[in-house]
Amino acid sequence: MKISNIISILSGLLLMAGLTACDGEKDLIIIDGNLPIKTSSLYMIGDATTNGWSLDGATPLEAVEEDPLVFSWEGPLNSGDLKLCLKASSFDEPFIRPMTAGSPIGKAGIAEAPFKMNAGDPDDKWKVTDPGIYNLRFDLRNWTMSASFVREQDAPVIEPIEVETLYIVGDAIATGWDIDNPTELEKKSAYVYVYEGTLDKGEFKVVPTTGSWSVPFIRPAANGVNVNKDGVATDTFIYTAGPDNKWLVTESGVYRLTFDLEHWTIAAEYLGEYTPASKLYMIGEATDGGWSWDNATVIEASADNDEIFVWEGELGRGSLKAAREKDFSAPFYRPISADCEISENGAASDAMVFTTDPDDQWKVVAAGKYRLTFDTANMKFKAEYLDGTTTLPSLYMIGDATAGGWSIDNATTITTETENMYVWEGVLKQGDFKASFYKDFDAEFYRPANAGCTVSKSGVSSNAMVLSTSPDDKWTVTDAGKYRLTFNINDMTFDATFVDEAEIIAPLYMIGDATPGGWSLDDASEFTPTKDVEGEYVWTGRLTKGEFKACSEKDFSAAFYRPSSPDCEVSASGVAANDMVYTTGPDDKWKVVTEGNYRLTLNIKSMTIDVKYQ
Repeated sequence: MKISNIISILSGLLLMAGLTACDGEKDLIIIDGNLPIKTSSLYMIGDATTNGWSLDGATPLEAVEEDPLVFSWEGPLNSGDLKLCLKASSFDEPFIRPMTAGSPIGKAGIAEAPFKMNAGDPDDKWKVTDPGIYNLRFDLRNWTMSASFVREQDAPVIEPIEVETLYIVGDAIATGWDIDNPTELEKKSAYVYVYEGTLDKGEFKVVPTTGSWSVPFIRPAANGVNVNKDGVATDTFIYTAGPDNKWLVTESGVYRLTFDLEHWTIAAEYLGEYTPASKLYMIGEATDGGWSWDNATVIEASADNDEIFVWEGELGRGSLKAAREKDFSAPFYRPISADCEISENGAASDAMVFTTDPDDQWKVVAAGKYRLTFDTANMKFKAEYLDGTTTLPSLYMIGDATAGGWSIDNATTITTETENMYVWEGVLKQGDFKASFYKDFDAEFYRPANAGCTVSKSGVSSNAMVLSTSPDDKWTVTDAGKYRLTFNINDMTFDATFVDEAEIIAPLYMIGDATPGGWSLDDASEFTPTKDVEGEYVWTGRLTKGEFKACSEKDFSAAFYRPSSPDCEVSASGVAANDMVYTTGPDDKWKVVTEGNYRLTLNIKSMTIDVKYQ
């Protein structure tokens, strides 16, 4: 056989071997890009939306018929920010965000722009630049979004706002942003309220209730509407949870503000000059407000010397520093060296500097009542220990293992009379929890030192505890029951003792525009379980014309108790149909057609509802 033929045969065999090898590898598929985001729900929050930053009031998007992973929504957007989440339960969850912070949503629209999804930082959001009615479309299969401007918003329907009280909050007011103790306005008539007093340069808005930011506020239609000697730039207002618009005082003085809740108008009358005292803002975990600028401790200059600032009050253990403006990038008054101790003996050093860095802070090592003096002219600091008896701060526990769930407003409060030792006894459900001194999701939390730490009948799997903002580790309760929990803040240890079996009676809540709390899950009306009747819950109170439904979890993505058909009427005659279902959709609700006092009885075992008009 010729050499050339042998070479040809060998070449053919090698080619066939190569083809065979390729055929054996045909199942190897390399996926380039992100996998589809599989979810049955999608929610939008932000001050550009109707319900602002409230997770309980998050705006749901709906999946389109042709593709369950493509969600759309059409409705009003205000100027402001927005982002999206798969489950409206916690700010610790991953959010859908733009690729670049502040990516605009406006009249020009967006066509299939890519997005990203991450938890924590960077907390990028879309920015709505032109208020209006929009159509939004999120393709979770291909990680793209589109936005189109439909038309201008409708003019708001002005109906009289019927409230009994009205409060003003903001850094333009002496009481600041303290929503628990705001300044009350004087009621002149059924719909007219007046504030007369000093206004500093700063912002303000008005609210009919105390204790919660997740409610509608009286605010300007655009952010930053000026209030000065000439009055208010625009005399109308809106009543909404978002966007978070505020009036801006550009000239300090004594003013009379008049709010007409019948016609939705505001008048501002300048009454005279007022020179506000110089102020320092003190922050740190040793202070009541922690590291929050909104809750910073305000220290006004002495009447006879605007360079001397004296404050008297209680300090806990921890760090503190002070600034002239509410800005973390601004210079701070601080000690000349790190961790300068404040104790019963005063401050370890009286020397003080005013600088941006290094970030040195005073360190309170003995909690108690103090008098602090900041001499900003001579750069001297003095701490005088006045009393060792102090009201120790409360610890707040949140999580789906607790009664209040992930609602920061309904956190479980743990008090103590022993410094650095917090003991709580009560019922825990299966689920997660963590704890903090502040009702603020951005604050540091006490959490297990490692992920996957369990709490069960055997106790806690690891006693080590840390105080941090991340990673977002939590204790996980695997056995529901009654527990005694001990947080040792000094030794940074956590202990859990199983006390007893406990009957976990699921709560039942009611929301809707027919109920006193409206659609806010934080303000949901709670039913009372009937002691001797399994599955029965009773609520008595006033219902207005509107709709309602009920739930066991404060989560809009969870199942709800609802009628088996839409618009099931509730009236003086009772309820049109007694049967009910427990489902996520369709979003059917009971419809109250007669306003009045009612007794509602829901039985989640027999799946029935009984209505009595009283």
